[in-house]
Amino acid sequence: MTREAQRRAAEFLAGVPVPMLAVDQRARVIGANPAAAALFGTDLADRPFVTVIRHPAVVAALDWAIRPDLHPAPLPDPTLPPPAEGVALLRAQILADGRDIAAEITVAALPAALGRGATVAVLDISVAEEAEQMRRDFVANVSHELKTPLTAMMGFIETLRGPARDDVKARGRFLDIMEAEASRMNRLVSDLLSLSRVQSEERRRPSADVDLPLLLRGVLATLSPAISAAGVTVETGGLEGSQSLPGDADQLVQVFQNLIENALKYGGGGGYLGVRLHRIAYEPMLRGPAWAVEIADRGEGIDEMHLPRLTERFYRVDTHRSRAQGGTGLGLAIVKHIVNRHRGRLKIDSQRGAGSRFTVILPKTTTRA
Repeated sequence: MTREAQRRAAEFLAGVPVPMLAVDQRARVIGANPAAAALFGTDLADRPFVTVIRHPAVVAALDWAIRPDLHPAPLPDPTLPPPAEGVALLRAQILADGRDIAAEITVAALPAALGRGATVAVLDISVAEEAEQMRRDFVANVSHELKTPLTAMMGFIETLRGPARDDVKARGRFLDIMEAEASRMNRLVSDLLSLSRVQSEERRRPSADVDLPLLLRGVLATLSPAISAAGVTVETGGLEGSQSLPGDADQLVQVFQNLIENALKYGGGGGYLGVRLHRIAYEPMLRGPAWAVEIADRGEGIDEMHLPRLTERFYRVDTHRSRAQGGTGLGLAIVKHIVNRHRGRLKIDSQRGAGSRFTVILPKTTTRA
């Protein structure tokens, strides 16, 4: 291909927003737009196409686009809309940017003015597929979480209408269980609504100010009956005085109530609850000064393998125990999204047998967008 043709091919590719390669009749790369260079690297010129995308179906589609008289047309993918005449559209898992990505790939002949060859456009759909998989998992988890108590309640109702109709003792026991299951479903629905509300606001940073030490003192006062019932010793630090920072008071109360309740439920056996507030002169990830709130216990702790997934929706270290404690599996997911909305960080440190420490780090100022 002449230099003039290569120049025209480069101009043609530059106007395409998705990654696109142009190859000549020898199936060697003659052009790539900036998006393709970002995805496959900058050293693409004159490389055999097969060294860029090593996928048999894509290579076969390219051969057909270059010489349709010598190669059969690719079979249409039933999961995709029918392509235009002379165009091949397929889905493939390819290696790009050092990772496997799911991609929709469009292969077509070069415009006649640019000579014999083909163009290959690559649309990365990994994020969309991951989001769809998350949606499916979320629906499946919610369905499971609701179906279990509903099935139990339906069974008890059937029993109360039949064999236990006149059994006063059984009726009282079954009604207690049904009340507990209904309460658990109510908590689940409440947490789902809360999670939805938090996610809808996550991109909008709070504009009001909150007094963080005062807020933490209020949370501890509210939870004092639960703290007394758990029989733990509370040690606080840095909660005196006043310190204002940007935040949503209701959401931050939800964060610290959740973390303290978790410490009581799962770490209360250690007999200790620590709530400390301290200033960080410079937090590198927040690019400025910050305040850190630590919620610590001396309970059983959490195995290190579980730590990266603790804030996933419905992820539980011990499913049976969590449900027995009344957990919905959404609390830490809600905490994560609220902290994200405040442009802060959530750190989790724990070891089996050594307790757990959850640290919420909040920026002191609104300078970070």
